[in-house]
Amino acid sequence: DLWIQPAAGDAGGAVGAALALWHGGMGKARSVAVAGADGREVQPQEGRIQDTPLQDAMSGSYLGPHFPTSMIQEYLDAQGYPYRRLEPERWAPEIAGLLAEENIVGMFQGRMEFGPRALGNRSILGDARSPKMQSVLNLKIKYRESFRPFAPVCLEEKVSEFFEIDRPSPYMLLVAPVREERRIAKVGDERDLDLKAWVNRPRSDIPAVTHVDYSARIQTVSRTTNPRFHSLLEAFEEQTGYGILINTSFNVRGEPIVCTPEDAYRCFMATEMDILVLEDLLLVKTEQPDWQNRARWQQEFAPD
Repeated sequence: DLWIQPAAGDAGGAVGAALALWHGGMGKARSVAVAGADGREVQPQEGRIQDTPLQDAMSGSYLGPHFPTSMIQEYLDAQGYPYRRLEPERWAPEIAGLLAEENIVGMFQGRMEFGPRALGNRSILGDARSPKMQSVLNLKIKYRESFRPFAPVCLEEKVSEFFEIDRPSPYMLLVAPVREERRIAKVGDERDLDLKAWVNRPRSDIPAVTHVDYSARIQTVSRTTNPRFHSLLEAFEEQTGYGILINTSFNVRGEPIVCTPEDAYRCFMATEMDILVLEDLLLVKTEQPDWQNRARWQQEFAPD
């Protein structure tokens, strides 16, 4: 098995510096957790087997700040932004229903992700079944070229139903082909198509997350690591038969991923997102004051 550190980029430099000091500067011995044949942890130095399965100490990369509903509610009330509170038993089914109607949802819940990927807590979500969703998200939300691909997020236990892969990919780092039986066959000679039509041709029954070569960069979600996000995918599957969504980072091109409720609301208002979920609170774009004036909320950042 392969494990890739999920923040192996600029953000992960802090981890590398800390480890360099710990091992190189302070002379601390390395300790590597290894899974035995039964999947349980083995201590290499002692050959001792622990009582619990090998765990991912990165905790799904959910290591950043968390803002409770009460704090978010105070912010919204102070600004006069309308919202409604979702009861726990209605949270997942209601959001799933909005996604099934092809609404674009900004998801802000739990602790922020550490690293470059949004993994369900600072995410923009859409319906992977929709042929138009890739273009809409690119042009009206991310403000970038319409052909840019998006990644799928699916139930960990159902990943092999969609893709030719038999292992979890919790950090959106593994690429796999869409299963052959889900692909849509070519019709006629595609050499006659212009480039835009060729790129936008649906290639599977999850066209919004199927790249031109039938591949996808996958995120899987387990009930243990992110139970609330898992429940949303389950609810979407119950309503549509598909336990899979588009997942892209909650930001626009050239901006960092949103961190605070204020960041999330500004990005929501500056784009054509339809719904914003702030923990237990749901906001509808058309109910917000001055919602058609996107320029009021847009900030200028140098293009990446």
